[in-house]
Amino acid sequence: MTATTKGAGAEPRLTSLSHGGGCGCKIAPGVLSQILRGTGGGVVPEALLVGIETSDDAAVYRLNETQAIVATTDFFMPIVDDPHDFGRIAATNAISDVYAMGGTPILALAIVGMPVSVLSTATIGRILEGGAAVCRAAGIPVAGGHTIDSVEPIYGLVVLGLVHPDQVRRNAAAQPGDVLVLGKPLGVGVMSAALKQGALGAAGYATMIDSTTRLNAAGPDLARLDGVQAMTDVTGFGLAGHALEMSRGAGHGLQLDWAAVPLLPGVRDLAGQGHITGASGRNWASYGAEVTLPAGFASIDRALLTDPQTSGGLLVSCRPAAVGAVLETFRRHGFDAAAAVGTVTEGPPGLAVCG
Repeated sequence: MTATTKGAGAEPRLTSLSHGGGCGCKIAPGVLSQILRGTGGGVVPEALLVGIETSDDAAVYRLNETQAIVATTDFFMPIVDDPHDFGRIAATNAISDVYAMGGTPILALAIVGMPVSVLSTATIGRILEGGAAVCRAAGIPVAGGHTIDSVEPIYGLVVLGLVHPDQVRRNAAAQPGDVLVLGKPLGVGVMSAALKQGALGAAGYATMIDSTTRLNAAGPDLARLDGVQAMTDVTGFGLAGHALEMSRGAGHGLQLDWAAVPLLPGVRDLAGQGHITGASGRNWASYGAEVTLPAGFASIDRALLTDPQTSGGLLVSCRPAAVGAVLETFRRHGFDAAAAVGTVTEGPPGLAVCG
């Protein structure tokens, strides 16, 4: 978290160079919907198994009877000041979209936009080294990429993966009676806001880094389990936003047991102290009309429900008989806080929160 140097002067903090950080940089879902309205109608080949129709995590294109390619890209501005950690977080977040489809990553391409007159080549190199370290942990090469000189620092990846066509797990196949299981605790957005305001201690920072750099490598194993119907990962639109995408895609309602949703340690206190991102409010403004909250639901809880998660956890919809196997798979991959947090219900799309 210390500043590096460029020439004789100290470099600015990475987070001071960007107007937003991590997945909190995402365009609000309501605005994004307006932008994308009317942009469809392009070529849709039969081999394209997953496209833009349900706002899924990645595109999937069938190659043959046993292989489909998973393709995604994700990039953002700094959520932390340590360049190596920034690179690690951005890479982990990008690779997650392949895992969320049930795929296994095979290679990455780097997306790099940096203010080269402000940051040293050493600092920029550390960002790329952090991303490369995560790719090595995922067992894939950084096989190329593209760089530009930009006003704000931007880093991310294009990631390609492979999956058997029968094991693709979309965000749109949940069925009534399914149980929802969340792999990672919430609260990264709150922690990032506290960090930017100098209110996140060393222990909190370590917790945040551990969560945001933990690869969602359980995805392919989860996709192979009988009874796993749908998956997505929880990122910039918050738990409520990505649950709603799952609900709309399936055409069914979702009920969330808020008391069962895991939170990162200390997050509720930080939120109570006012460390809440602007993206949380933008998220609620975009989709709050589709969410039913219980009487007396606290404003802090609503902020956590919509908190943008950078490199968040997988959200799995599975048959009740598969819950034990899903939780065991998560824990085998190091996700000890994974928990059943809700159900899929009959009725029109929407999210009802209880507890």
